[in-house]
Amino acid sequence: MTSTHAFWLAGRQATGESGFDVTSPWDGSQAGTVSLPTDAQVEEAVAAAYAVRDEFAATPAHVRAAALDHVSRRLVERTEEIARLISAENGKPIKWARGEVGRAVSVFRFAAEEARRFNGGEAQRLDTDAGGQGRLALTRRFPKGVVLGIAPFNFPLNLCAHKIAPAIAAGAPIILKPAPATPLSGLVLGELLAETELPAGSWSILPVPNDKMPALVQDERLPVISFTGSETVGYAIMDSVPRKHCTLELGGNGAAVVLGDWASDEDLDRAAARIATFSNYQGGQSCISVQRVIADAAVYDRLLPRIVAAVEAQVTGDPNDDATDVGPLVSEAAAERVESWVDEAVAAGATLHTGGKRDGASYAPTVLTDLPAGTTLACEEVFGPVLSVQKVNGEAEAFEAVNDSKYGLQAGVFTHDLQAAFRAHRALEVGGVVIGDVPSYRADQMPYGGAKQSGVGREGVRFAMDDYTYERVLVLTGLAL
Repeated sequence: MTSTHAFWLAGRQATGESGFDVTSPWDGSQAGTVSLPTDAQVEEAVAAAYAVRDEFAATPAHVRAAALDHVSRRLVERTEEIARLISAENGKPIKWARGEVGRAVSVFRFAAEEARRFNGGEAQRLDTDAGGQGRLALTRRFPKGVVLGIAPFNFPLNLCAHKIAPAIAAGAPIILKPAPATPLSGLVLGELLAETELPAGSWSILPVPNDKMPALVQDERLPVISFTGSETVGYAIMDSVPRKHCTLELGGNGAAVVLGDWASDEDLDRAAARIATFSNYQGGQSCISVQRVIADAAVYDRLLPRIVAAVEAQVTGDPNDDATDVGPLVSEAAAERVESWVDEAVAAGATLHTGGKRDGASYAPTVLTDLPAGTTLACEEVFGPVLSVQKVNGEAEAFEAVNDSKYGLQAGVFTHDLQAAFRAHRALEVGGVVIGDVPSYRADQMPYGGAKQSGVGREGVRFAMDDYTYERVLVLTGLAL
């Protein structure tokens, strides 16, 4: 019998009156049973976080840094176990799950480093005007209050890490809600945090059902909300709490541009391999996966067959197999949605080159061309292993095609031309431009977020810490400067 996983209430294990099963999208096997917190237990966690906020903000940097370092080390020690857990609840191929654990290791390490140097203060002499003679301003950052972190299913460990680690580093209490489909990985972080000396109430991990979240979102004791997930839910949260600080990491429609100078056989082979891998990794369930390829006419005819061949070479199947590149989507309903979007596109005139088939929760890696404007697949984030390839004439048309989207998360530009790289950086309406690679590259310490309807605010440890805090100025008077 599968044991029930407790949740973490103000730093201690707790169970509620009911629970739910977490099952593998690959074969339906039970990955675990999770206890649900009662309304009273949620209230207890919020009250504890609110009560400890001043104490936690004043916690010495070395205490918070030591806790974050501890979690980073323990993740290394338990890598294989946690990777298997991610794969079991999410369906992610084990090699990608191991990579996710490795990224979470780095997130907590970066957070420990930032905790040691954050908020040192910036001094500014004020005697640049006569009225400020003898005065010095010291600016430091202080937490805005308790953070409510809401994490998605696609990176069930690392995106929980991106909520928890910066909050602890900044001295802000956090209540984390993991995704209902994948709560087990987030709960493991509670096991590791419980081994530290962080004050009680400074963190809780609560698998609150989605229908119970509106009250928590609107609770005035939680002034900061950090949400990663769908555009619809994210903006609904922001609209419901207009006076709160919201960081929203939402959808994308990731474009990889291949310019005409990226033209050698070696160049095109590399572009095709990277595009094939990162349109399908995580089953395409990444906000920065490649959904669109925009290729200059000078290379299009040589690139397209390479992309099709590279996509067909992706190994699909059992996520527990080290050789598997592409596993199932998070649920059969998700795969059915992807299937319906592809079917709609083909019926409207798109050409299907490979894929286009569903088997339960799995969807075959798919390549389309001639995608009609206005189809769902052309306008929305597919969040599945589906790729369209478009021919354009020249750089300006390519950049215009990238911007022809309501989303603006990241873009990749394959070019050797430094001037073109800077023109892309200026022209593309996205949060990040990756030169010589796909848009799917993310370093966990860099600012990460989007423009337009891809969200507001930035993640990346230091940048999230800025989001969770505000500047407070101390003016010293009567100094001999």
